Amino acid sequence: MTLSRRKALSISGSTLAGLSLGVVGPGRSPVVQAQEPQDWPDRLVERPLREGFPAPLPLDPDGSAPDHPESAAGSITDPLMWRTPGRRTPEIEFDYRRMAIRVDTRGMARLSGTLRFSDLEQLPVVSGTWLLQCGAPNPRGIVKWTGVRFSDFADMLGVIPEVHYCRFVGSDRFYADEPMTTLRRPQVLLAWLMNDEPIPPRHGAPLRLIVPFRYGNRSVKAITEMTFSTPGPRMPPLPA
Repeated sequence: MTLSRRKALSISGSTLAGLSLGVVGPGRSPVVQAQEPQDWPDRLVERPLREGFPAPLPLDPDGSAPDHPESAAGSITDPLMWRTPGRRTPEIEFDYRRMAIRVDTRGMARLSGTLRFSDLEQLPVVSGTWLLQCGAPNPRGIVKWTGVRFSDFADMLGVIPEVHYCRFVGSDRFYADEPMTTLRRPQVLLAWLMNDEPIPPRHGAPLRLIVPFRYGNRSVKAITEMTFSTPGPRMPPLPA
């Protein structure tokens, strides 16, 4: 009997599936089992929403995060949302005094290259104590963060007004794009201290973005790269 290439591949694939399911073994013939059709509607249907998601963010009327007294600061609860197998913290240089972070301004700022802690030391140091809220109904804790305002950092770089957003990449390759209008709000920090101590590796050492009026996953941990960008080049003014 002559088998077509397609038929041979089909049998080969079925045999492999059988081996993985334990239905094929030595001296046994492969058993081809029909797969159940996928339970997916062939039209748009109503589905129940995820219960309790997203959790409401407790914000002030102006959209900022409520300030808490330093005495309320404490730990962050598990689980920690690392995008790695087993949610393990990637191994990098955790000492903020030795940080080396790639900053690519793509010709749209005066400075570009590798950010060192000595660069941040030139800027005013500020602190804020805010709730870290997960998107699920699970407040992670009130934390005191210390660092520099992102707006001061952007001004130090000399970022031009036409830059629209910055992409932050963490050591686990998770990334977030934030518009500059958000990043320039006074509560947004680049932080290296948590509750007056160096940020622990599991919480984002050596440098973490803090956006307290957004869900916690937007506060990218263990920043390794920052890239400033814009959807297009500067446009000439429209004719009168």
